[in-house]
Amino acid sequence: MTAVRFAVVGTGWRTRFFLRLAAMAPERLEPVAIVGRTPSRAHDALVEARRDAAPFSAHLHDHLPVAGLEQALALRPDFVIAAVPWEASPGVIRSVVEAGVPVLAETPPAPDLPGLRALWASVGASGLVQVAEQYTRMPGHAARLSLLATGVIGKPHQVQLSSTHLYHAVSLMRTMLGSGSPVTGAGARVTARTFTAPMVDPLTPAGWVAGEPGSAGAEVPEPEPRTTTVATLDFGDAGMGLYDFVDNQWWNPYVHRRMVIRGSHGEIADDSVLRFTAEGPVESRIEHRRTGMDLNLEGNALWHSSFDGEVVYRNAWHGSRMSEDDLAVAQILWDMGLWARGEGPAPYPLAEGLWDHALSLAILESAETGRDVVVAEEPWG
Repeated sequence: MTAVRFAVVGTGWRTRFFLRLAAMAPERLEPVAIVGRTPSRAHDALVEARRDAAPFSAHLHDHLPVAGLEQALALRPDFVIAAVPWEASPGVIRSVVEAGVPVLAETPPAPDLPGLRALWASVGASGLVQVAEQYTRMPGHAARLSLLATGVIGKPHQVQLSSTHLYHAVSLMRTMLGSGSPVTGAGARVTARTFTAPMVDPLTPAGWVAGEPGSAGAEVPEPEPRTTTVATLDFGDAGMGLYDFVDNQWWNPYVHRRMVIRGSHGEIADDSVLRFTAEGPVESRIEHRRTGMDLNLEGNALWHSSFDGEVVYRNAWHGSRMSEDDLAVAQILWDMGLWARGEGPAPYPLAEGLWDHALSLAILESAETGRDVVVAEEPWG
């Protein structure tokens, strides 16, 4: 299989993210152009991507062009990534669709509910738009979805998630409840509240707040007020989700990330699986084969995840040294390329991404007003 070829519109950190992955797996991911308003910013994005991808930066070829959209499309990419701010995303998506080229939209594809509806009205019928919602492809979540598909805990009816925020969390809830085919958001009742308490928050995207632990002069940071948002999403007969997210939870190393999926015959709690069988209650674990530990010299990598002796997830990128989030993004790029070529299923259709953001907007509205918010039928439903 030849590498999937893509162009990126945008010059921000997400563009550098995609280019860095392409540098780490050049035999499978090939960027053909960067499209930016100003050539200098696009060149800066390429330079930063090379630096971020060390020691793989040699794979980002020097002749990767900075181009306008028409020039980029003339290079015949399999698809175009719209990696621009929310307010600019709908315009970029429409331009690529008008050219008849598949587009992968960053999350969310529009900033608000009117924007979501307008975007669907203009491009929904094209069938050309997918959303870069990668979380279901993260190794742990992919392994859980594989188990759910076997019916190991019966029919899922509740997902409790404290890990990531808003539309990413909603995507995981809907997909887990549907055992792989996300349940609709129509008719969902959302109830959200916020709570503030002092917490240490030592690590941000800018680095360690009070010095790297163990280094000279490092200190324990003082607790600061941090807000936790808790919400329930009632999907009716399809089940319910419990959302629990604290400010900066992605980066705070002192806050657990956890998931519980409850079904008719058992429960998955992170990597522990408890279910009822003819022999009575049985508990097993999802096991992850990681190399590079102790005397293992195969390199630092996740190879696969297994359950009761059967592999339920296999890392298709194990030679790349990617993190788990990297693996998920690389996989959705690959899946997008296969779909664009007519060689695979749709990775995450636009309608799913619109439901995710509509429900996440309802969480914000309910938390702000203190009232329940009902997400009704929408045009993309």
